[in-house]
Amino acid sequence: MFLSRVSFACFLFLLSTVLVAAQQSVRITLADGYSFEVDEVWKQGEEIWYRKGGISKRLEGSVKKLTPLTKEEPGTAKKESAPTPATPAAAPAETAPLAIWIYLEGGARMRVDEVTESPDGAWFRRGNVQKFLERDHFVRIEREQPVVASASSWRENGWTSGNERIDSLIKMNAARFGVDPYLVFCVIEQESQFKQFARSPKGAQGLMQLMPGTARRLGVRRPYDPAENIMGGTRYLKELMTMFGSRVDLVLASYNAGEGAVMKYGRNVPPYRETRDYVKKIGKRYGIDGRKPKEDSDEPVPQR
Repeated sequence: MFLSRVSFACFLFLLSTVLVAAQQSVRITLADGYSFEVDEVWKQGEEIWYRKGGISKRLEGSVKKLTPLTKEEPGTAKKESAPTPATPAAAPAETAPLAIWIYLEGGARMRVDEVTESPDGAWFRRGNVQKFLERDHFVRIEREQPVVASASSWRENGWTSGNERIDSLIKMNAARFGVDPYLVFCVIEQESQFKQFARSPKGAQGLMQLMPGTARRLGVRRPYDPAENIMGGTRYLKELMTMFGSRVDLVLASYNAGEGAVMKYGRNVPPYRETRDYVKKIGKRYGIDGRKPKEDSDEPVPQR
């Protein structure tokens, strides 16, 4: 066999040379069985890199197999005799795409389109958003073949808290107040890790960690009841969305530090380390647009 006679490094070098010349794509199959198609593969020092579209990344994990995918040039396909007119044969059923689930701390999980693990964590892609998840923030990654797959509904159904009632309450209240249910999911996961009776040292209560004063203002009488808590927290997110023109980074900063702090610093993310870490962590998962907090020295000036 070819691979038994030539070292793997030489194989990658030769393969990348052929791909550049022939403009072929290649399918990478990892040791765990997961495979994906890229435009180009090459070896750089001791590392293996690949390109897909305009994005180049270092390959993580052990490679089991590389399969060149030949693309036929226009006009070179063999001509076949026209079939005898008959009832059109049914097209073969397409295999449902592989579902990849990242299991988070606390029992929640979210579905992603692609994931690449590293010693420090995992890069994952949801739609057009690519983000990094720290190692201590997830428990495991599983791949499965879904019974039903819908390419248009991954954002709506590609997450779960592990509790059907909580999932239902998130979707119901998100629809009621006009908030993205995935944003509500991300906030709950960060605030309480879906623990119904969570309580912070500052007194925040329940799934969405509502402060007593905020809970009363939002009509929440039983903050540890999932239905009331999620209703109040989602309503609060909607109020903040309206206040800050749907700037998700400012909404998250306000949810953590209060809208007064955001207004104090000229409608910017306050320079509090806890708040900036909060916005960054949820922002990585959610894929927020707009101004993001930078270094600690990037401090907005308080408004007088």
